[in-house]
Amino acid sequence: MSTTLAARRLALCASFLLPGLAMSSWVTRTPAIRDLLGASTAQMGIVIFGLSLGAMAGILCSGPLLARLGAKPLIAFGTLGVAVSVPLIGLGAAAQIDGFVIAALALFGLSMGGSEIALNVEGADVEAISGRPFLPALHGSFSLGTLIGAALGIVATAADFSVVTHLMTIGLSGIVILLVCIRFLPPATGRRQKPNTPAYRSERAVWRDSSLWLIGVIVLAMAFAEGTANDWLPLIMVDGHGLNPALSSTVFAVFAAAMTLGRFLGGPVVQRFGRAWVLGASALSAVVGISLVAFVDNSVVAGVAVVLWGLGASLGFPVAISSAGASGENSATRVAFVTVIGYIAFLVAPPLLGFVGERAGLRGALVIPLLVLFVSIFLSPVARTQRSSIQIGKP
Repeated sequence: MSTTLAARRLALCASFLLPGLAMSSWVTRTPAIRDLLGASTAQMGIVIFGLSLGAMAGILCSGPLLARLGAKPLIAFGTLGVAVSVPLIGLGAAAQIDGFVIAALALFGLSMGGSEIALNVEGADVEAISGRPFLPALHGSFSLGTLIGAALGIVATAADFSVVTHLMTIGLSGIVILLVCIRFLPPATGRRQKPNTPAYRSERAVWRDSSLWLIGVIVLAMAFAEGTANDWLPLIMVDGHGLNPALSSTVFAVFAAAMTLGRFLGGPVVQRFGRAWVLGASALSAVVGISLVAFVDNSVVAGVAVVLWGLGASLGFPVAISSAGASGENSATRVAFVTVIGYIAFLVAPPLLGFVGERAGLRGALVIPLLVLFVSIFLSPVARTQRSSIQIGKP
């Protein structure tokens, strides 16, 4: 591998680590933030929905911006937005202003939703150039970030450390990552052909590919499984299994560790067994793990089950995205298409569980991601569709 490509891989991994670090820092402090705001479960669902609204805006804007500018500017502005928004969440909670926290989460979602589609397009391009799986490791960097953030959150929660100071430190880390990494990314990955050219008309035909829509459903299910844990797992363990906030953060750290392990070790597994087998086994593992958390009234069993949940969710999202890129021509368009579907599920669907959880309890609300995952098990054979060469994002 060339020095330039290696530096690009490291820069992308570091850039993908930051959203995971920021997300888990927010998630592990949600019990403290809920207490500062004095919010109910339904009210926390509304607060979290601010993140989802921002993410939806970022996702809807990212496609046209990616086509016009390429991935690098979106990654730069997204990283900056994440770094700024995380401290604002803490400041809003400390001031006990719900609207401020919602606005800060909206900025966080806007920044993350826009930039991570660009990061996935960059990652798929590296995968095509190197000829080796890279997306699992790239998403593993996100999971490593969640693991680091969860560990810091456990310490901060146990020590009753200031939410503002904690999240301010995370924001400053994001600025450092941006300054160091952005210069290693090429300027035009994902920039599309001009309208009214044969290449542009070929890109439009991607939307009529039924197999790509089925892969999109798999991405949606896997993203739903991961996003549910990222948004709700600590509160599920507190409200549903009676753990204290420090122990609930520890359970989330176990989930993050399982995600990280699965993604960093997943490349050889994908090469050995193929995408379809990995996607089916991943969905089944997540179904078993979530079912145990939801239906077994035992905190120890739930703590162990999150390992299955995390391992199941770890490879599903990146492997399905890789399958989309390998499913036909115009890989950048295909990757962007299914990534949009995934991030809609990752950031929009889980907050809706708050409203269901208000009536059925958070454990009862887990039936929703379970049903979607169950469908994805039967769709996994579609990932066998692939082609021998992939050309991504060349202007």
